[in-house]
Amino acid sequence: MIKNQNLLAPLGTVATALLFSTAALADSHDPAAIQAKALDDKLAYEITEGLTTEVGPRQAGTEAEARARDWSVKKLRALGFQNVRNEPFMMPTWVRGEETAEVTAPYPQKFHVTALGNSASTGEAGIEAEVAYFGSLAAMQAAPDGSLAGKIAFVTHDMHRTQDGSSYGAYGPVRWIGPSVASKKGALAYVIKSIGTDHHRNPHTGNMNFAEGVKPIPAGALSLPDADNLERMIKLGKPVTMKLKMTPRNIGQQESGNVIAEVTGSDPSKGMILIACHLDSWDLATGAFDDAAGCGIITAAAKQIMDHGKPLRTIRILWAGAEEVGLWGGKAYAKAHTGSKHAIAMESDFGADNIWRVEFNLPEASEDLQKQIAQALLPLGVSATGPTATGGADIRDIIASNNLAIIDLQQDGTRYFDLHHTPDDTLDKIDPKQMRQNVAAWSTVLSIIANSDANFTMPPKK
Repeated sequence: MIKNQNLLAPLGTVATALLFSTAALADSHDPAAIQAKALDDKLAYEITEGLTTEVGPRQAGTEAEARARDWSVKKLRALGFQNVRNEPFMMPTWVRGEETAEVTAPYPQKFHVTALGNSASTGEAGIEAEVAYFGSLAAMQAAPDGSLAGKIAFVTHDMHRTQDGSSYGAYGPVRWIGPSVASKKGALAYVIKSIGTDHHRNPHTGNMNFAEGVKPIPAGALSLPDADNLERMIKLGKPVTMKLKMTPRNIGQQESGNVIAEVTGSDPSKGMILIACHLDSWDLATGAFDDAAGCGIITAAAKQIMDHGKPLRTIRILWAGAEEVGLWGGKAYAKAHTGSKHAIAMESDFGADNIWRVEFNLPEASEDLQKQIAQALLPLGVSATGPTATGGADIRDIIASNNLAIIDLQQDGTRYFDLHHTPDDTLDKIDPKQMRQNVAAWSTVLSIIANSDANFTMPPKK
């Protein structure tokens, strides 16, 4: 500190002003101060409320997703972000039709079902056939080829709640590849116990794909209680017959798009920080947890940084389109921006419950920075003991093409798969206090990395 103000006189008015403005800038980006302010944030909830209320469900490639992009561009411009735009791309589009399921014999009753993304249609008449039961995907994979001819294959599972969401990776293949396996075994159709952890009669949708050369078949998810009921029926020992009607359609190439905005930094030579969420949702609900909340959280955090003065590095916000149906937005972004100078990528796409762990994949030279981030997050209850960061779905392709550094702020996923891809994914499930903790954690990390001149260049991949 300069105690004698007279010593500043020889510097001149401009130099004096510059000295004080630089000091003020450093103070304005104090992580502790930004964290404290972010704990009172209301913007993240406001964005989530706006998307779910003024737009609603936002399935990729539909008019609803187009309205969401228009809403987003207007909102981000009104908030004062720079370089706000929509970057359109084309993608194949599948839309839902009529959906019913019922056991017709020997215990007639109706079930709740929803088609999985890319399911084929049963036709208006539906399909009625005996159910072939498998207690796991592995059991169906072991069945002889052709053994499911003329049958509806049914696979169950035992997915359970986990804080880190790891159960999804273990049981997700029942949905992701199960329909393709069933088709190769000769099945007429395929149903699963929804990939979820709730016990409501709300089936969980989600995307799946058929392997090249495999005939698409109708594929749906039963609500968990209905699937459990079907399993009990089968275990009584009599053949069970189900009638399934699902009439989705493929409507060809439709337009989607990525909405982008920036907080421009003072040094363009520094690599930018990419922060991402996805704008689209499934059509069954308003997509509050998945992923309007993520868009609210990252944008509110970026606004905190912008409101505290121009950072050193540019922060680029990516509200990706068409994530749910094939990661088309992330792929389109990587194709369009692989040559851009990125430094770090981050994503929020796991609801809005408390962040409990931070994970890093940074060069060794940034060890001190990692310690600074970990220390700054301690007041929020965030631990830094965890695996290496891997990034999220919408930043996967740009990370791979540019070999980017990654920071993951892991949210508590204990209840996430109660809501995931169901009609229950609505605004009332958002806990505003936990959402503010997310904004505070994101703001803390962004305030540190956006104003660091550390070299985040990753070593070449081996």
